[in-house]
Amino acid sequence: MKRFDYAFPDGKKKAVTFSYDDGREQDRRLVAIFNRYGIRATFHLNSGKLGEDRYVREDEVESLYRGHEVSAHTVTHPFLTEVPAERIATELLEDRAKLESLVGYPVRGMSYPFGAFSPSVVSLLPALGIVYARTTISTQRLAAFPDDFLRWEATCHHKDRLAERIEQLIAAPEGRNMSLLYVWGHSYEFDNDGNWDMIERAAERLREHADTVWSATNIEYYDYVQALRRLQCTVNGDVVHNPSALPVWIRYGGKAVRIGGGETVRL
Repeated sequence: MKRFDYAFPDGKKKAVTFSYDDGREQDRRLVAIFNRYGIRATFHLNSGKLGEDRYVREDEVESLYRGHEVSAHTVTHPFLTEVPAERIATELLEDRAKLESLVGYPVRGMSYPFGAFSPSVVSLLPALGIVYARTTISTQRLAAFPDDFLRWEATCHHKDRLAERIEQLIAAPEGRNMSLLYVWGHSYEFDNDGNWDMIERAAERLREHADTVWSATNIEYYDYVQALRRLQCTVNGDVVHNPSALPVWIRYGGKAVRIGGGETVRL
C-alpha cells in the first residue's frame, strides 16, 4: 500500500494565521506591518461601530484590508449567550450584509464577542452562513486540524510568548504531522502595552521562513483543510482524486505533489 501525507500549499507542513477583533483604528498600523512582511491575516469587524471614535471608517474598509480577510464580529458586540436566537440572527446577518457590501465577497467566518458561546449559539451558525467561529480559548498547541471549526481554539494570544511560539513552529519537525500557529488579539493592545516592536519582529521572523511556513487568513485555512479532507483515494493508495475546486498538496516519497481542482493523480 502506498502512503501519502497531507501538506499545505507547495508541500509545506507548517502554517500561521492571525485573527484580530473589533476594527479599531490601530488596525491601520497592524495591517501596514503585515503587508510589509507578506503576512495575511483576518480582521473581525463590528459593522455598527465603523466610523465611531477610535474605529476604522466604512469608506476605508475595502482598501485597508485588501489582501486580508474581513470577517464578522456582530453588529453591536453583545454577549451572544445572553440574547435571544432572533437577536443572534439579526446581529450576524446584518453584520455580514454590511461587511459584504463593503468588501465585495461573502463573509463566512466570525469570532465570538467577548469569547462567549454555548451549544445553542453554535447550533444557529450554519443556517446563518457561518462556517468557522473563533473562540478566545488558547490551547498552547500547534494543532493543524481543529476538532470543530465552529469552536475554533487558537494557539495563543499575541501577549502569550509569541516569539517563543514562532520559534516552536519554525523548529517543528517536517514529518507526517502538520503544524498551525494560530494567534489572536486586538490591535489596540499594542498601543496599550507599548509593544508594537514585538509584532513587527514576529512578522519579520515569519518572512524569513516563508519557504517553509504558509501564511493564511482564517477562511483560506478553513477552505484548504476542507479540500484536504475531501480527497478520495483507492484502497491501495496509488490513485488520489481531488473533487474540490481548490488545488491541494500532498507529500509522497519525500516530494510535494500538487493535485489541481478536479484532478486525479497516480502516485
